[in-house]
Amino acid sequence: MATQPARGIHPLTPHPASPAVAVHALTVDIDRPADDRLSLEFKLRGELEQLRFPEPRAPQRADGLWRHTCFEAFIGQTEGRAYWEYNFSPSGAWATYQFGGYREAMAALLKGAAPVINVDVTADTLSLSVIVDLAWLARSVSFPLRLGLAAVIEDKARVLSYWALKHPAEKPDFHHADGFVVPLD
Repeated sequence: MATQPARGIHPLTPHPASPAVAVHALTVDIDRPADDRLSLEFKLRGELEQLRFPEPRAPQRADGLWRHTCFEAFIGQTEGRAYWEYNFSPSGAWATYQFGGYREAMAALLKGAAPVINVDVTADTLSLSVIVDLAWLARSVSFPLRLGLAAVIEDKARVLSYWALKHPAEKPDFHHADGFVVPLD
């Protein structure tokens, strides 16, 4: 499995089967301000008036965020099958899940502090920055970790495009372990 350096700006690319006309670029800036924190800044540049974004609301946990514009992070172990999924909506909503294996034993992840999400919109750029609490993970996992980053972008016609650091499957699949390409250690 090829890896990328952990810190810095990483481009997300659309899945080959996924339309993405209104999006000109989508990047994620990764930082680790502390061992127990992960900082991500997703930057979507394009024709924002052609895209759909959820209405702002109070920050809270919500399921089904991936059905609309949503930014995602997946953390998997280099050994073992368990992994964790984080969803961040431009609305301020978020969700966290744990999996025992590939799309198996899914449950709400109720560990750690709620992610802190900030959204900034200009004429052609939406920036979503988030701080993720990983203190619980640092205490409970002994294997090295890998990060996968992704986004679902919805346009005004309600068509979804799928973006990721790497697309290892014929169909968009953010849960595929070969898409977790950034080491977190």
